[in-house]
Amino acid sequence: MTGSKNEDIEQEVYIRTWKNLNKYKDTGKFKSWISTITANLCRDYLKSAYFRNMSNSVTEEDELVQIKDNTESIENILIKKQRQKRVIEAIDLLKPKYREVVIMYEMQDMTYEQIAQKLNCPVGTVRSRLFNARKELSVILSDLI
Repeated sequence: MTGSKNEDIEQEVYIRTWKNLNKYKDTGKFKSWISTITANLCRDYLKSAYFRNMSNSVTEEDELVQIKDNTESIENILIKKQRQKRVIEAIDLLKPKYREVVIMYEMQDMTYEQIAQKLNCPVGTVRSRLFNARKELSVILSDLI
């Protein structure tokens, strides 16, 4: 709670404490007694119809803030397409044995084992080719990284 409602509850705590001071018993701690009054007031406020109405009501400004702009700008779409084109061109520049491993792993979501089985080579060879392909791609696409 913030703002005026917080201040209203605080003021109400002072008023109730003052009005019920004669009911306080010296057997307990005064701080605990006030804490109990405060907790009860807060619970009452949160249960109140006023609180539910205020938390459910949304102003037009709040609605506008909550609406996310899911549309991408034309500029961002163009930049993404250009980057994709550059990546595809870079993959095409790779040696055929590197290109096929990159395509299978990155684009076809194949595992090392599946690629090794398809190419009839050890898993270590697949890993090595993928490592070398990524190294070459990082050099070719260094301006994008």
